Amino acid sequence: MIKSKNEINNLIALVLLVTILGVISPDFRSLDNIISVLRQSANNGLIAFGMTLVILTGGIDLSVGSILALSVTICAQLLVMGITAPIALLVALLAGTLLGAINGLMVTRGRLQPFIATLITMTAYSGLTFILSDGKPISNLTEGDMFSTHVLSMIGRGSILSIPMPIIILVASFIVLYFLLHNTVFGRKVYAVGSNAKAAAIAGVNINKTKLTVYAMSGFFAALSGLILLSRLGSAQPTLGSGYELDAIAAVALGGTSLSGGRGKIFGTLIGVLIIAILNNGLNIINVSSYYQDVIKGIVILIAVLSDKTR
Repeated sequence: MIKSKNEINNLIALVLLVTILGVISPDFRSLDNIISVLRQSANNGLIAFGMTLVILTGGIDLSVGSILALSVTICAQLLVMGITAPIALLVALLAGTLLGAINGLMVTRGRLQPFIATLITMTAYSGLTFILSDGKPISNLTEGDMFSTHVLSMIGRGSILSIPMPIIILVASFIVLYFLLHNTVFGRKVYAVGSNAKAAAIAGVNINKTKLTVYAMSGFFAALSGLILLSRLGSAQPTLGSGYELDAIAAVALGGTSLSGGRGKIFGTLIGVLIIAILNNGLNIINVSSYYQDVIKGIVILIAVLSDKTR
């Protein structure tokens, strides 16, 4: 799984970060805190996995936070209307996938630059979220329905063999995507499109179909991340997901995926996600001001981007 020098360096950086924070604060190295970090990393991890696919093809998706919010709002509205949780959750995942596919169509058929296309949809999806929710949080989602309450609660707050469900979902998603990228024709197409789209087209790769698929998958993972948040919070807020695209892009960059496409690993993204989650948690434990935290994260991202350019 770990083959490149960059992946080894990222893993060393993660171990050093954990060691330093563990020495500074005994609270950091407690089992409860470690599980909490892993649980919290699931949301950014799922979004970052989808973002990795998009960036590998040479694209970018700025709309993932808005897709998350809109998908969650759709799910919440259905639950309030009395639709059972399994159906509402499925509709939300389909909605996220469709919203991601719209991004893909704008990039492929509309021939818009990914940055512009997803900037447009980021704004539009956010506006639709506020229209659908009337700008207010949606609560009392499963009132009186014990089955729906249990199903919804299980996603974000449940556990299997004492392992929190968000961690299980994150690991399962990682395994599936790792297999897809490294053991299937689809994975080879993704890397080929990002490395040299013209050469890939000559070789018979359907460029538009590949890009459309990865944007749809990005939307799916954004929606899945949103459903975990919905389960944990118990309500849908129109501002949910704001700024999530930045953390996802940061995790992908930290993981060594080239922002120009064609090079990177889903394993590296996972390491990037853990670095950001541990950094956030550690800085909170040692009472570093949130203002300084943003500066520190900005410096870390800058180092990652400069390292990518050097490579």
